[in-house]
Amino acid sequence: MYTGLFTHDACMLHVTPEGHPEQATRLSAVLNALNKPEFEDLLYFTSKAAHLDSIYAVHPKTFIDFLHSSVPQNERLLSIDPDTYLSQGSWLAALHSSGAVIDAIDAVMARNITNAFCAIRPPGHHAEPTTSMGFCLWNHIAIGAHHARMKHDLQRVAIIDFDVHHGNGTQKICEKDPGLFYASVHEMPLYPGSGYPDEHGPWHQCLNIPLSPGSGSAEFRAAMKIIGQEIIHFAPEFLLISAGFDAHEKDPLATLNLRDDDFYWATNMLTDIASEICNGRIVSSLEGGYDESALASAVGSHVRALMHASSKETST
Repeated sequence: MYTGLFTHDACMLHVTPEGHPEQATRLSAVLNALNKPEFEDLLYFTSKAAHLDSIYAVHPKTFIDFLHSSVPQNERLLSIDPDTYLSQGSWLAALHSSGAVIDAIDAVMARNITNAFCAIRPPGHHAEPTTSMGFCLWNHIAIGAHHARMKHDLQRVAIIDFDVHHGNGTQKICEKDPGLFYASVHEMPLYPGSGYPDEHGPWHQCLNIPLSPGSGSAEFRAAMKIIGQEIIHFAPEFLLISAGFDAHEKDPLATLNLRDDDFYWATNMLTDIASEICNGRIVSSLEGGYDESALASAVGSHVRALMHASSKETST
């Protein structure tokens, strides 16, 4: 079995202002890193555009239709908030980003691949049901989770978020569905200001572990071990990862001090759990990471761990 890489050229079309941290060059850096010989066994997939019905299942139609009608028809940029922009190519970029997560889930469920990484942008985990924010237009990972629940009739899906920023949007969406578990390890205080330990959700299916500024490997790994135990207790049938790499020590937007081997370790832990409880089913989706060199290197470690899990399945 193999690890899949899902992406689409349209993800490069989302434009932000000069100097904005979330640029198309981030994705170029990731794809260039994954084009090295050590990743030659990755199976590449060109993602389809998500059907609007899949997006409407998580975000109200009125909200998505408003975004669609607001897309500029020329090269100007529309500011949704101080951090979040719409450009002429944003609509297609977001559709293919959600489509990548959906396609990856379908491929894993069909046993065509063991697991997958979605190299996409714009990111999604800050997008709330009716609000675009934090560089995010709508929420790809939540759309994927709902798709897994509805199309594949899964009773329990877990989302693990190790982006340095709390995934406020994903948590709000998960709080509406007792079949979804959301766990986040993130820096606090930091944008968006949510993710306190007492935010459990109505069914106690949300777990937040904030880390103090300057925290490093020891604190992160201790938090991930707690998350791992809660995943096992929840017993999901599928694991989704909001894979942000802005907790890296070189990232300019935060002050955690993780290194590449921390992302490998965390991914390896999650693949071991997935192998134990849900037939290895994991789909990971790119969120943040704003030092392009560090992002590329950290993604390489993350994907290397996914591929290691795939190779173990092949050999058994």
